[in-house]
Amino acid sequence: MQPHRIVRWLCRVLALAMALALAACAGQKASGPLIVLDWSGYEQEVFWQEFKQAHPNVQVQHTFFAEDAEAFAKLQSGFVADLVHPNSSWLQLYVDNDLLQPIDTSKLKNWPQIMEPLAKMGQVNGKQYMAPWEWGYDSILVRTDKVPEMPDSWADLWDPRYQGHVSIFDSAESSIVVGALALGYDPYNMTDQQLEEVKQKLIALKPNLLGYWTDYTEINQQVASGEVWVAANTWPDAYVALKAEGIAVDYITPKEGRIGWVYGYCIPKSSKNPGLAHAYIDAVISKAAMVEMARQYGYGAANLAANQEIVKTLDPDVVRVMQLDNPDLVKTTVFMKPLTEEQRTKWTKVWDDVKAAP
Repeated sequence: MQPHRIVRWLCRVLALAMALALAACAGQKASGPLIVLDWSGYEQEVFWQEFKQAHPNVQVQHTFFAEDAEAFAKLQSGFVADLVHPNSSWLQLYVDNDLLQPIDTSKLKNWPQIMEPLAKMGQVNGKQYMAPWEWGYDSILVRTDKVPEMPDSWADLWDPRYQGHVSIFDSAESSIVVGALALGYDPYNMTDQQLEEVKQKLIALKPNLLGYWTDYTEINQQVASGEVWVAANTWPDAYVALKAEGIAVDYITPKEGRIGWVYGYCIPKSSKNPGLAHAYIDAVISKAAMVEMARQYGYGAANLAANQEIVKTLDPDVVRVMQLDNPDLVKTTVFMKPLTEEQRTKWTKVWDDVKAAP
């Protein structure tokens, strides 16, 4: 074979080998599907656009849960997911039950923008198990045109003038914190006797209740229709959505403080695609994704650059409601804390008893 033909032949072989290698890499990049266990509403592609652009061939499948206990139970029972989106107050329980793997923040180009206090809320024993995404409140949403007098305390949920027009979130954790605050107790340092008093207090709320809400669309519709005048444990998105519809509502700050929460994304040990899971997290913690989240739902963002833009560009009324310009925000908010397994078991039993009571 002549030398120039040998060179051409070698070039063809090399080109073929490179094509096969690229195909193999593309195949790896496109592996999936990526299974995201999440709250309804966060499946929107606008929140993970960067991931879509980088991995156009990866199918993203969203499976939804309605309450933190449901997500935890799913993973504990063997449900396979690549990502889950829990409250930081549940993080210790996930780790104690060996359900999560640490996040390698060196793989996240957007990580340096995450606010340090929120990042710490995603740590257990010094390891980063959660990438914080959104933070916000459980508070009281009020139909201002329906109530005879605006509430200013969690204890006002028991005002007999609201009889039949109150709804509270069907959550043991949130509701027991409300009952404790109404009685003047520290929710996370209660004796068994105090917890029993909280149970009786929550049972005593029943005459005022239209029901227990389980989904944000449900409570929004009930407030919009006028069935519910006082909606407890609602999130800022309810105010944003109803205000946009022209409904007369306000989102108050009880004198005992709003209940605060931080949510974020974790990678379960069951993940079959941890590399893709990291890429998805990096997309959702980007500035653009978090600004859009705040625009839609009125939540605070864990990304510092996003939060700075939100304060400048968001509806000033939403900034007011979220208290984004309040320097004493942390001091005036009762942030949810991790519960021990014993506490969570007791609280769940109390809430079951409350709902079962006549």
